[in-house]
Amino acid sequence: MSSIELTTSPIALEREPGQPAMLRVRGADDPARWATEAREGLSAALVEHGAVMIRGLKLRDTADVTAVLEQLDVEPVAERETFAQRKTYTSGVHSASPWPPNQPMCMHHELSYTLDFPGLMLFTCLTEPTVGGATCLADAAAVLDALPRDLVDRFEREGWLLTRNYNDEIGATLTEAFGTADRDAVESYCRAHAITFAWRPDGSLQTAQRRSAVVHHPVSGRRCWFNQIAFLNEWTLAPEVREYLVDEYGADGLPFNTRYGNGDPLDEEVVRLINSVYEDHTVRVPWQAGDMLAVDNVRTAHSREAYEGPRDVVVAMASPTRLDTSSPTLEVGLR
Repeated sequence: MSSIELTTSPIALEREPGQPAMLRVRGADDPARWATEAREGLSAALVEHGAVMIRGLKLRDTADVTAVLEQLDVEPVAERETFAQRKTYTSGVHSASPWPPNQPMCMHHELSYTLDFPGLMLFTCLTEPTVGGATCLADAAAVLDALPRDLVDRFEREGWLLTRNYNDEIGATLTEAFGTADRDAVESYCRAHAITFAWRPDGSLQTAQRRSAVVHHPVSGRRCWFNQIAFLNEWTLAPEVREYLVDEYGADGLPFNTRYGNGDPLDEEVVRLINSVYEDHTVRVPWQAGDMLAVDNVRTAHSREAYEGPRDVVVAMASPTRLDTSSPTLEVGLR
């Protein structure tokens, strides 16, 4: 086990094989005060390790989470281009994404398809599940190193493409994703964020956006596999769900899909390979009520296990980040 000293309060940072770094907090009756004293040391730990589980703060509700977020002195992130509507408690503090409890969630970096994404994620467990439900982590630098060189080279050269088809039946509606249903406002947002768009005859919207798959960490400079290529691809869907969506909307009308940056489709084997590498680099720790998991969103991908019983995990997004290496360099078209 190794340890670091936080700024004004010495707290051991524990490292165990197969586990994220952990800070055990003792006697912290005031979580906000603890956050004020610990923020510089916690920031340094995140740069070094990518994620830190904080245990012992005894966080009880969203007010506690908001107080910690405020004292960490980071700017909250307003979510845009969402795929599923969250409940917003306070600025930057939301419910977890709605996702079937019996289905695991694939590894991803939050909002990595946007130009302005959260650099910091704070997950807080208010109610722990009966079985499963861990938030799992994967080191993006290690994942990049483990992927086949030729595959990385292509994605690094071309980037990746996300296509979306907005409707009122599946996923977030146009209003939920863009905060408005006004066509002029939606078009203005798309132009400002390098998103190609087209209105279909039925009034629905189709978009495409090209993003980088590999970026340099803004502090450490480390190259990281930073994207949602596998998570948002059709081959990650359950086979029966994919078959239904293709039958219902057509191959080009799926609510979302990913491709190589030049628009070529991804083979199922490539998507399975990426997910397999993520699995090989996954670490997990069961939740306890009151835990907070701090995640560097560039350095570390996250996912969620299937679970049983109640599970209330609150998500705070902060530190809006825009990287030169995450901006598109080529125009993309809709097919």
